[in-house]
Amino acid sequence: MADPQATLQAVTERIRRRSEAQRSAYLARLAEAAEQGPMRTALSCTNLAHAFASAPDADKARLKALQKMNVGIVSAYNDMLSAHQPLEGFPALLKQAVREGGGTAQFAGGVPAMCDGVTQGQPGMELSLFSRDVIAMATGVALSHNTFDGGLCLGVCDKIVPGLLIGALHFGHLPFIFVPAGPMTSGMPNDEKARIRALYAEGKVGREALLESESRSYHGPGTCTFYGTANSNQMLMEIMGLHMPGAAFVNPNTPLRDALTIAAGHRIVKLTAQGDDYTPIGRVIDERAIVNGIVGLLATGGSTNHTIHLVAIARAAGISIQWDDFDALSRVVPLLTRIYPNGQADVNHFHAAGGMGFLIRELLQAGLLHEDVLTVAGRGLSAYAEEPTLADGGVAWQPAPSASADQSVLRPVAEPFSEDGGLRVLEGNLGRAVIKVSAVKPGHRVVEAPARVFDGQQGVLEAFRAGELSGDFVCVVRGQGPRANGMPELHKLTPELGVLQARGQKVALVTDGRMSGASGKVPAAIHLSPEWASGGDIGRIRDGDPIRVDAETGRLEVLVAASEWQSRTLERPEGEPQFGMGREMFAGFRASAGDAENGAISFWPREE
Repeated sequence: MADPQATLQAVTERIRRRSEAQRSAYLARLAEAAEQGPMRTALSCTNLAHAFASAPDADKARLKALQKMNVGIVSAYNDMLSAHQPLEGFPALLKQAVREGGGTAQFAGGVPAMCDGVTQGQPGMELSLFSRDVIAMATGVALSHNTFDGGLCLGVCDKIVPGLLIGALHFGHLPFIFVPAGPMTSGMPNDEKARIRALYAEGKVGREALLESESRSYHGPGTCTFYGTANSNQMLMEIMGLHMPGAAFVNPNTPLRDALTIAAGHRIVKLTAQGDDYTPIGRVIDERAIVNGIVGLLATGGSTNHTIHLVAIARAAGISIQWDDFDALSRVVPLLTRIYPNGQADVNHFHAAGGMGFLIRELLQAGLLHEDVLTVAGRGLSAYAEEPTLADGGVAWQPAPSASADQSVLRPVAEPFSEDGGLRVLEGNLGRAVIKVSAVKPGHRVVEAPARVFDGQQGVLEAFRAGELSGDFVCVVRGQGPRANGMPELHKLTPELGVLQARGQKVALVTDGRMSGASGKVPAAIHLSPEWASGGDIGRIRDGDPIRVDAETGRLEVLVAASEWQSRTLERPEGEPQFGMGREMFAGFRASAGDAENGAISFWPREE
């Protein structure tokens, strides 16, 4: 086995060398912007009068003087989505906290927040991935008034935090703190929820029973408690030094949550150029912080969506990472958590067992994180090996627990659930894909079986209901990439494929689409690149072709003779009309999107 510390350093250095030219250009732009000083000084009197016309009188006096810091708040608040509903009261808390620090804060703008849980399996899901790019651009619009010395970003869920961060990094000379809302309290146990979903898939319970189960699972304000992309986002913001330490998984509408929000308002004042600890976000997010994020993702079995999002985030900071970097680190980073869908516990159980403070301290002591990084809490990641507590009406920090309170949920590096992080890159005559095996039993990690080819998830569901998916098979779902239809998640397939696997069939999924953070027990080769719409070889597969999905050796191959394979006509997707639910407005996003390994982002030149 490779030396973990040596691998961490080697991957970081490889990323640094690969990124040298674009990172240097990014930092030069950051320095040039910082040298211009507080942006409001460049505005005309008319500009300034518009900027603070509606401000309270006390704030207006400070804004006129041009000598105090002004902080922009960018929020993903809406009151339909449980994760973002608690953000409603945050701006008032933050404005008062910034005033107490001698500055002013203004609500700069809102960004859209859609829920993959609501749109799952629906046409609206085809907007989901590109909503990240819309959020990044909306963040840019909110900050474009040239009146802010720092920012507070309020967001939680799947595409929202990556979008906010990408947008903030385009204002990299300013400091930003990310302010989360926290997870809802625990509802129905995850194993019971999964059981009822499987019964519904088999037609053994009706819609009323399913809805009651789901309502007891997702029941109040806060983030869904399973460890999908939303909670992976919160882990990343913490381990990359953009949260107040320990803020990720404190429940909403509690005194500690409010105290942490207020602490973020106090702290951002100090991080501005006029404060005493200037900390621009473009310096916080460097190659070491990105590697720390990857390590955290692997150690917790986090969302595979971040093999897309982290690439795009890094690129916004002038840093180039590749799937091979994830793969190399996965081989030396141990899996330290079991959180649903990789176990039965939820994020509240993880937090109670020791949470992020315990996890970060364990990884630091093992030499698996870069400690010497810049964070919003100061120099050094060790501040994040502590946990917050209420003290004197505010918040104080104390060392995280020395031992896990529940080793079925959270373990030390010396006793991991697995010696590796369970993320693999697969390669072969179909291209490149990723697979997450942290929840896949070893006996299911290699599947060799005939292909069943579908051009969308609806075809799979219809075949399942008709009883046509018998025997071992590899389910190929193509035409699901960013250029085809916006790369919707395919979680609607999870219960059905899980039922077949539970019956004893060997089943695997191969797709140019996504399965994201809730991918579970069925092996899934996802994000296949190049995708079908870009001429990917997934278009050569025919029903009955033997396919080998091998997560042990990292191979993904159609087992036909090379001469026959190359002679086949490359079928091209007919494509569905992209209308309804606003999909027609995203034609330009689809046309310009890069592939998954390059972040699937739509507003940079596409990499062929």
